[in-house]
Amino acid sequence: MQRMNAAEVAPQGYQAVLGLEKYVRANVDHTVLELVKLRASMINGCAFCVDMHSRDALAAGESSRRLFAVAAWREAPFFDERERAALALTDAVTKLGEHGVPDDVWDTAAKVWSEKELADLILAIATINVWNRIAVTTRSEPPAQV
Repeated sequence: MQRMNAAEVAPQGYQAVLGLEKYVRANVDHTVLELVKLRASMINGCAFCVDMHSRDALAAGESSRRLFAVAAWREAPFFDERERAALALTDAVTKLGEHGVPDDVWDTAAKVWSEKELADLILAIATINVWNRIAVTTRSEPPAQV
C-alpha cells in the first residue's frame, strides 16, 4: 500500500525533480536514457520504475531481449560500447560506495562520451536514483492495468 503521494504533499519539490527529468530527456540519447533508468531501477528494487521504464522502452521500439538483458548486461552481447559505458557508470553511481566511482569506470565512459554528454549522463543517473528513492520509500506500485 502506498504510504503517500509525494507530488501532492510536496508539489514544489516534486516539480523540481520533474525539471531535472525534463532536462535529461532533452539532452540524453533516448535509448541510452531508458537503459540507464531501467538498470538503476533494477539495482534499487523499484518495481514502479522498472515497470514504467520497461514499458516506455518497449513503446519506443526497444527489443524485449535487450531489456531483459539489462539485468545481466556485462555478459550480454546486445549492447554497444557507449551503452556499456553508460551501464557501468550507472552501476557505479547507483551503488556509490566509500570510494566513489572507480577510475576505470570513469575513464571508459570519458573515452566514448564527450564531457557534456558525460555531465548529462551523470544528471540522468542521479535523477533516476532520486525517482527510485521516492517511489521505493513511499511504496509506489505499478498500475494494475496499462
